[in-house]
Amino acid sequence: MHSIGTIFRRELASYFATPLAYIFIVIFLVMAGDLTFVQGSFFERGQADLQPFFTFHPWLYLVLIPALSMRLWAEERKSGTIELFLTLPISMMSAVLGKFLAAWTFAGIALALTFPFWITVNYLGSPDNGVILASYVGSFLMAGAFLAVGACLSALTKNQVIAFVITTTACFLFIVSGAGNVLNVFQGWVSESVLQTIASFSFLTHFTAITRGVIDARDAVYFLSVIGAFLLANAVLVDLKKAD
Repeated sequence: MHSIGTIFRRELASYFATPLAYIFIVIFLVMAGDLTFVQGSFFERGQADLQPFFTFHPWLYLVLIPALSMRLWAEERKSGTIELFLTLPISMMSAVLGKFLAAWTFAGIALALTFPFWITVNYLGSPDNGVILASYVGSFLMAGAFLAVGACLSALTKNQVIAFVITTTACFLFIVSGAGNVLNVFQGWVSESVLQTIASFSFLTHFTAITRGVIDARDAVYFLSVIGAFLLANAVLVDLKKAD
């Protein structure tokens, strides 16, 4: 745990050592505001809830989280510092967890800075704050799943742009796997159980369920399982690619 904490502090501090962190946070907040108040017609709806805010989170993360995760391992491999980094007295899993937790915390900070949206909706009406809190938890879990996928795929290449593209593609597939148009492609030539399995991989399906105000254990376990599986794959890939 000590080594994870050391890497965590080192990585989190590195985000704020450059303007990159502040640019990311500003872009996140501006895009969240535009999608909520303009595209989501927040005021026109006349309802005291944050449904327009959370509806766009999967698509907001689809653009911004790969930009955050692409540097996690691709930059280390390109600069050649991965060999030095892994010579430290730490396990491979500690390195992977430390980097991931720092990125997830940073994403959580950006999400927490949207608290004025919550204050605004409480000023304008009487929302169900339990639903809003559950939606924030679901959004944070989904951000972690996006980051775990991105961290894993970042270890495949030395090029950050390639890491961004393949992460965006993979995450897009995770989002739309439960959409009707996608399932219609498989309809008729696969069994119903296979269709349900494909639909169950959708980030959107599980996140939408949480935004209804109930954090079902199945939805939480799904996101945590995705995070765990991709972090394990991340550790394996870093070990395989460290000599490249």
